Amino acid sequence: MTAGSRGDVAPYTGLGAGLVRAGHQVTLATHAMFEPLVAGSGVRFHPLPVDPRAELRSARGRRLHDARTGAGKLVRLASMARGAADEMTAALVEVAREGEVLLVGGALGPLGYAIAEGLSVPALGLHLQPLHPTGEFPAPVLGTRSLGTVGNRVSGRAVMATVELLFADAVRSLRRRHGLVAAGRSRGRPAAPVLHGYSELVVPRPRDWPAGLDVAGYWWPYETGRLPQDVEEFLAAGAPPVFVGLGSATVPDPERVSREIVTALRAAGVRGIVQRGWAGLDAVGDDILTVDEVPHAPLFPRTAAVVHHAGAGTTGAVLRAGVPSVPVPVQFDAGFWASRLTALGTAPGVLPLRRLTSGALAAALRRATEDGSHRARAHALAGRLAAEDGVAPVLAALARLAR
Repeated sequence: MTAGSRGDVAPYTGLGAGLVRAGHQVTLATHAMFEPLVAGSGVRFHPLPVDPRAELRSARGRRLHDARTGAGKLVRLASMARGAADEMTAALVEVAREGEVLLVGGALGPLGYAIAEGLSVPALGLHLQPLHPTGEFPAPVLGTRSLGTVGNRVSGRAVMATVELLFADAVRSLRRRHGLVAAGRSRGRPAAPVLHGYSELVVPRPRDWPAGLDVAGYWWPYETGRLPQDVEEFLAAGAPPVFVGLGSATVPDPERVSREIVTALRAAGVRGIVQRGWAGLDAVGDDILTVDEVPHAPLFPRTAAVVHHAGAGTTGAVLRAGVPSVPVPVQFDAGFWASRLTALGTAPGVLPLRRLTSGALAAALRRATEDGSHRARAHALAGRLAAEDGVAPVLAALARLAR
C-alpha cells in the first residue's frame, strides 16, 4: 500500500513483479490513476480514492508554493493530506483483509502499521526515503544543512511526529468505523521491520539506526514499453539530447519556466526533450521535442544529461542510466537527493527551482555535458548499482515473517 505521486508508486511495481516471479501473490493498493503501471506485471491492483494530481492543483495544493521553508511546506502538506488519509482508510482496510502480510510504503506508514496490528497480520515497511531519525543528517524534508548530531535527531523526530499526527484521525477511525483495535507502540522504535528502496552506495545506512532498519537497494519500476515513435525519430536525428522534466512537481508559472528552459538549452548548444509532467511544461522547435509520460529506463541512457526535480524515483533512474544530471529541487526531500548527486560527483551542483534562470541552467548544462568527469563517475556508479538486487532482501524478510 502506498500513496502520493508517481514516484511514490513506480518502484513498488518492479518490486511487486519480482515478488510475483518468486511465487508470491501481490496486490498493489494505490490511487486508481496508476493502475496502468502494473499492466502485464502479474501484480494485482486495488484502487484507492483521491487523485493526487487534482489535489496538488487545488487551492490547497497551490498554497504549498507559498511556504518558503521545508517545515512550512510539511505543515501545509499535512493539512492537505489529513482529509485524504481518512478518505482512503476504508479502501485500505478492505484490501488489507485479503492479505497475509502488509507491505507498507513510507507515505502511509502509521496508518498501514495500525491496520496490520488491528488485523493481527505481520507488516513490513518499504520506505523510499530515510525517514527515521539519525544524528548523521537532518530530516530529508527539512533541508540539507546539518543541525549537529542532536539537532539532526530532533528534526527527524519532529517530522515523524508530524506524520503520525497526519494519520491520527484515520487511525482513530479504525476502531469506530471498522472494528479494528490497534494498541499503539512505544515511541522511538520502528513499528515494523523496514527496508529502504535505495542503495547504500547512494545513502549509507546511518550507524545510529536501531536494528530492524535496513537498506535493500533500488526497486526499479516495472517498465516494458518502448519509446514512442516520435521520440525514437528525434533521438536518431542528431546528437544525444538533454532530457528536462519536473515529474510530479508543480510550479506556479509553467510558461516562464518553460521559456527559461528553452533559452538555456539553446544557449548551451544542446537539443532537448521536455516532459510536460504535472508542471505543464511546454516547448516547441526543431531542436526540442515535448513529450508526455515516457519510460525512463530506455530513454535516460541515450541522453547527454538529465535535468530533473530530484525526486527519489527520478534520482534513482538517473543513477541507473549512468548519465550526468542537473538537479532542480522543488520541495520536500528533493534537496536531500540533489545534494547526494552532487556529493557523488554525478551532478555539477544544485539549481533550486526558485533560482532557475536561463543563464544559470545553461551554465549548469555546459558543466554537466562538457566536463567528462561527471559522466565518468555516473557511468562507474551505474555499473555498481547494476550488480545489486533490491528484491532479494525483501524476499528474505518475507521468509523471516513466515517463520
